[in-house]
Amino acid sequence: MSVLVVGGGIGGLTTALALHERGIRDVTVLEASRELRELGVGINTLPHAIRALRDLGLLDALDAVALRTAELFYLNRQGQQIWHEPRGLDAGHDVPQLSIHRGMLQGVIANAVRERLGPDAVRTGHRLAGIVADADGVTVRVTDRATDEPHALRADVLVGADGIHSTVRETLFPGEGPPRWNGATLWRGARPWPRFLSGRSMIIAGGMASKLVVYPIAPGDDPAAPLTNWAVIAPTGEAGGPPPRPQSWLAQGHLEELLPHVEGFAVPHVDAVGLIAATETVYEYPMCDRDPLPRWSHGRVTLLGDAAHPMYPVGSNGASQAILDAVALAEQLAVGDDPTAALRRYEEERLPATAAIVRANRTGGPEGVIDAVERLAPDGFEDIDAVLPHAERAAIVQGYAAQAGFAPRR
Repeated sequence: MSVLVVGGGIGGLTTALALHERGIRDVTVLEASRELRELGVGINTLPHAIRALRDLGLLDALDAVALRTAELFYLNRQGQQIWHEPRGLDAGHDVPQLSIHRGMLQGVIANAVRERLGPDAVRTGHRLAGIVADADGVTVRVTDRATDEPHALRADVLVGADGIHSTVRETLFPGEGPPRWNGATLWRGARPWPRFLSGRSMIIAGGMASKLVVYPIAPGDDPAAPLTNWAVIAPTGEAGGPPPRPQSWLAQGHLEELLPHVEGFAVPHVDAVGLIAATETVYEYPMCDRDPLPRWSHGRVTLLGDAAHPMYPVGSNGASQAILDAVALAEQLAVGDDPTAALRRYEEERLPATAAIVRANRTGGPEGVIDAVERLAPDGFEDIDAVLPHAERAAIVQGYAAQAGFAPRR
């Protein structure tokens, strides 16, 4: 079987690696960018996704550039604790949760693809120009950006892993329109900063007006000052309107626009506002997703990752779900029967699960516990259990973990 994967991000590269692991060796990844660049800043990769990457032999390489997340705190904007829980190995999983630079995660997977599938398995600078599918396979037209010359490639299966602005998805669902913006903007950045709490702690604080996220993502050169990631989410426009700026990992933001949204935050464990103000390069991204699709697979063409189910960056789920997609797809194609039937089984397994997460993220996901407490106690509290009992807080946070598939195995 031959497979073409459009998109050299985390989902597309993991697909190539997972297919190779299951004996499907004729796999080519087409990436429109002229080179694979380590873009973005920090993300969390959840245990169910790390388990999949461990099974692909990547855990040691990931450990060399990441930190094993130990705990998560939810705080209100006054700095009072709403929820605390262990994460990864500390929560009883057999694998860690990793806090990591998104580009580093992509780089580890890309290196493994080139080592195992060969240096030509990832073809950069190849822009998709058209798709023609028939009963026996798929022909794609691509343009080589180095020469501007068009040419055709043929494969048994085509996987669209080309992100929220997927050309493959647009071909399958013409006229869908732009992504859906919820009216909020996400700012991100990272820099070395003094270690806080366990050195592997994650804090999410705030309320309905704005949220602040802080966690270390790499050891850095000084153990006392690991590379520390931060994010701020705040409403900046009208939900449902067009995004104010393009969705790009490279879009640079402005400190003067975001700092007012974190004024008055009290985070007792770390000077988060100081961290943000000291960051040289700030990135911004409008909070966008798309409505779940009725199907992903059309004959021998299917979708994966953000091309299939772009979701708000809530609950540390975007990259993790793309990795799970990749493994599920490879498992079905490795059965060796009709590829059309394999893609249908893959869709039946993954579409309902990811659609539920897209919808849950629209209501805040596990971070909705912060909003719930702020609605009830906007000025803080003396006793959190008197505001929102533990069982109700657990239903929000742990219910999401169960729905998303990363609840600890008991």
